Amino acid sequence: MPGMLEHANVTVTDPSASAAMLERLFDWQVRWEGPSLMGGRTVHVGTDSHYVALYTPPEAPEPMADADRLGGLQHLGILVDDLDLIETRVRAEGIEPYSFMTYDPGSRFYFNDHDGAGLGHRAACHPPAR
Repeated sequence: MPGMLEHANVTVTDPSASAAMLERLFDWQVRWEGPSLMGGRTVHVGTDSHYVALYTPPEAPEPMADADRLGGLQHLGILVDDLDLIETRVRAEGIEPYSFMTYDPGSRFYFNDHDGAGLGHRAACHPPAR
């Protein structure tokens, strides 16, 4: 079996608020939450097989443009069945999506979270694999 991405770990200011937003947008659920091994707190939100670990350290983190840092995370790409539904949900959160495009193999747009950390999310819809 080839390797498969199980999770990504992202630093946020409020893991519970970020998890709640991802639950509303993508119909995910909190899988686990509690103290982090590094101090601070972590919330795992996602599906039975994949999730995002939302971590906050004991001291409030400083926002920074992660994409400008070597090894930084530019965005999380989420594959969905109904891109229009996700766009409606993103707008209902008070977030303005941007960079809409249709290309091979499908369509996508981006949006940033409320955290001020510059973390972008990419929602995409592709036709089923043949």
